[in-house]
Amino acid sequence: MPQFVLGGKIRARVMNKIDFVLAGVGGQGIILMSDLLAETALSAGFDVKKSDVHGMAQRGGSVVSYVRVGERVLSPLPRAGEVDYLVGLEKLEVARWSAVLGRGGVAVVNDHAILPLSVSAGAERYPTDAEVDGRLRERTDRVYWVDGAGIATRLGNPKAMNVVVLGFLAGMLPIPWQCWVDTLTRKVPSRYRELNLKALETGRRASEALASGR
Repeated sequence: MPQFVLGGKIRARVMNKIDFVLAGVGGQGIILMSDLLAETALSAGFDVKKSDVHGMAQRGGSVVSYVRVGERVLSPLPRAGEVDYLVGLEKLEVARWSAVLGRGGVAVVNDHAILPLSVSAGAERYPTDAEVDGRLRERTDRVYWVDGAGIATRLGNPKAMNVVVLGFLAGMLPIPWQCWVDTLTRKVPSRYRELNLKALETGRRASEALASGR
């Protein structure tokens, strides 16, 4: 059984387990992203539990996926304040969910904004990047911003930003790369496969470059 690494050290637990929360809004591909994460972890030999919340997803409402991966996982929902990885495809959503992140966990933020109706109408103000970053850094110093939309646009389709961000996350996890490739190949229709494989690989390279200080 492989072990997860967090903060450069192997987490010593009775049952080695890592909790993920993926947050965004309807239409960004959070459910596909969490499906790929869960199925890839399963293919690598881990036990996995997954739960999604997407009540108003079709109208641009919040979408959240919980994924728990480990040697043995009994419950699909993690405890608030103990999540190891918080991954956000939209900046306001990741700020909203910052309280679930455990101290010293990892936050991966797609540098992308979708203005809620209240902001567009002028009733409320969208937070600045510094405010979002500050909210996350109340929980952890490990905050990583990813230009997922920009990278996906340069690859040919901005809708692939969820896979770019997933690739960035994959670069942090001890799951064999071929497992990610095989899962994406199975899950994505053939006409989109090449683009998404490029998006996954580009995200991973960005993660590895950051880790190596390049």
